[in-house]
Amino acid sequence: QVQLVESGGGSVQAGGSLKLSCAAYGYAMSSYCMGWFRQAPGKEREGVATIDSTGTTRYSDSVKGRFTISQDNDKNSLYLQMNSLKPEDTAMYYCAADLSFFNPTWCSPSPPRYKYWGQGTQVTVSS
Repeated sequence: QVQLVESGGGSVQAGGSLKLSCAAYGYAMSSYCMGWFRQAPGKEREGVATIDSTGTTRYSDSVKGRFTISQDNDKNSLYLQMNSLKPEDTAMYYCAADLSFFNPTWCSPSPPRYKYWGQGTQVTVSS
């Protein structure tokens, strides 16, 4: 059974940092596309960052240079290091898995492609 559990969210002032974690159960994270997504009230889910089976990462323009996605294969965990946080980053953050292809070399940033989701962790950035 596939399960994803996020943690690490919280409240921080603008310019601060947070590191989110996502523990995966029931499959090998390193063999599939993994992504971080976020959703603010009244807005659609937005792709933030993805990582494929080779470790190649991709980022949305809004977070590029500030956020870093990574994974620890031994722990089967995914991380999102967020630096220089802005109030616009305030949202519920989710990790998700796309198990459609084994050992993919590139991943979609589109939320519908991801069938497995964590419960989310709230990030609030104040000015």
